[in-house]
Amino acid sequence: MHTKLFLKGRLREDLRAEEKRALEDSVSEIINLPPRTTLVERGERLENSYYLVEGTMLRHLDDRKGERQLVGLNISGDFVDLHGFAMKRLDHNVATLGKAVIAKVPHRAIAALVERFPHLARAMWFSTLLDAAMHREWIFRLGRLNAEGRIAHLISELIQRLKFVGQYDGRNFPIPLLQRDYAEACGITSVHANRSFKRLKERQILDPRGDGRITILDESALFKLCEFNGAYLYGNGELALNALDDR
Repeated sequence: MHTKLFLKGRLREDLRAEEKRALEDSVSEIINLPPRTTLVERGERLENSYYLVEGTMLRHLDDRKGERQLVGLNISGDFVDLHGFAMKRLDHNVATLGKAVIAKVPHRAIAALVERFPHLARAMWFSTLLDAAMHREWIFRLGRLNAEGRIAHLISELIQRLKFVGQYDGRNFPIPLLQRDYAEACGITSVHANRSFKRLKERQILDPRGDGRITILDESALFKLCEFNGAYLYGNGELALNALDDR
């Protein structure tokens, strides 16, 4: 099942079997994309949304000089542009980090799901609101943390999200972001990112090993450094939900 990770670790258990089958049946095509490939361009008319089966996708905006600012990341189990169903055009670009496998879901199929399965529609709406919650946390990160804290917070968030879908072994960070990617996500220069990683290594919090590979040495120290509280991801903590319905 290609969509087996949708909302896993959050409210997937609240979906009925027929809703899971309907979501799976809405997939029209499976596409394999190479690394650093643009999937959706800003302003492009959209008639499909894309679910990320495997890999990592980057959301970014470019300035007049072509310099990139990362504004979001998606991992396996995420819809990368579900809000494109309603908006039809995105205000940013979406591209792969490494190799990626995506499932194409036509908007006409999403419209049918919304009409037939209002509970599933609410789950899909919930997933887009998770993106909004993460965007707010990114604003906090950029506004309140120093360079080391920003990098630590981004890694902490991704660790928690990977835990939800069973893709983190407790030590090896599997998302091969390069230091320039961290710089673009954290609003710092590549030189500053490099210095920050060196300090994080000196503190024995993590060990960058080149080509985007990172070994996490002390997860609790990582979380403490950046004041990470993953409740905004709605998987556990004080914001966690038990069901999608009003009860």
